[in-house]
Amino acid sequence: MTINEREVLSKLFKAAVDAADPRITLPPNLPKPPKGKTVVIGCGKGVAQMASALEQSWEGELSGVVVTRYGFSEKCKKIKVLEAAHPVPDENGLMATSSIFEAIYGLTADDLVIALICGGGSALLPSPPPGFSLADEQELNEVLLHSGAPIGVMNAIRKHFSQVKGGRLALASYPAPVATLVVSDVPGDDPAQVASGPTIPDSVSLKEALSFIEAYRIKIPSKIKEYFEKEDTKSPTYDDPRFSNNDIKLIASSKISLKAAAKKAQEFGLNSYILSDSIEGRASDVGSMHAALAKFRNDKDTIFETPAVILSGGETTVEIQDKPGRGGRNTEFLLSFALSIENELNITALAADTDGIDGSENNAGAFCDGFTASKMRQQGFDPRLHLAKHDAWTAFDAVGELFSPGPTGTNVNDFRAILVF
Repeated sequence: MTINEREVLSKLFKAAVDAADPRITLPPNLPKPPKGKTVVIGCGKGVAQMASALEQSWEGELSGVVVTRYGFSEKCKKIKVLEAAHPVPDENGLMATSSIFEAIYGLTADDLVIALICGGGSALLPSPPPGFSLADEQELNEVLLHSGAPIGVMNAIRKHFSQVKGGRLALASYPAPVATLVVSDVPGDDPAQVASGPTIPDSVSLKEALSFIEAYRIKIPSKIKEYFEKEDTKSPTYDDPRFSNNDIKLIASSKISLKAAAKKAQEFGLNSYILSDSIEGRASDVGSMHAALAKFRNDKDTIFETPAVILSGGETTVEIQDKPGRGGRNTEFLLSFALSIENELNITALAADTDGIDGSENNAGAFCDGFTASKMRQQGFDPRLHLAKHDAWTAFDAVGELFSPGPTGTNVNDFRAILVF
């Protein structure tokens, strides 16, 4: 079978991203217009595109404020789009949070709040508890990002150090009902976890959050740890009657996107196998595991009937102890994968973040095959050393294998596709 492997992988990625396009997924999930006014709020790396799609589909007047990452904006006529820092919050994020609270102040039961929520919102809506500063929330985010803890654990901790997360934004909208439209970027698609659920309460208690800190040996700043241990206020819970008129809809997810990629693969004459939409763990470990599956394709008892594409999603983690190099979790996954398939024929892979940006650089991820690791060595770069330094970007850049589609306007987590023949 003669195909351009990297071109096929790129088209599978596009199919996955297109399946999460808010212009397609948002309109059929919109609520009915209210008697009063409609206010739109939101956060995340794809929220500007969601806001634009909403404006084009909404019948009637609306206003509002959303906040996205720097460089991810899209022009809207009625909804104000603000930009702030990600993954560590900044002053603009703090001001954006204030603007959103102002937008929902004084609403009535006849009004409606539409909350557009997608991945990345945790950092974009900082609002530390009384007595703490933005610097405290920045330090907490830095510690969590370097801890290697799963996203659910990080969000559980963040929610107890916030005046906006864990449903608090919905309570501020009361008595206006809140219709939350979610693009999921978390394993398992729990809407309360996306962007730390600013309009959705969570069941994780402060006691459980403290247990996560101990279990994952997260070095929380002492001032914040003391606050957690002394704090006796309760987080919002589902049984609070102020949530009773609210509605939540999941409009896009990794599962939906992986199925779209699988369907596209069949158009190329490939058998498709989706391992899971919610794989978590250390990026390097998950990379070597995927490589083991790909190399097993020639065994008579394998589940993969070649030619095939092996697909998976979820969110891996990178535990950084020292100063990090350049790259992100998908690029690190693929460097581990490339080392594990070295000298193997007929395996080509792509790992990328569906928002178009993987970690600290402007690439979404990278490509590799059985010769990528040896090409890195020929260029004077030791792939194992770069993996140990969390510097996968530099190694892939040296051999021209970075994948850089630019911001996609959506975010349904990691996308991994492995062609096997």
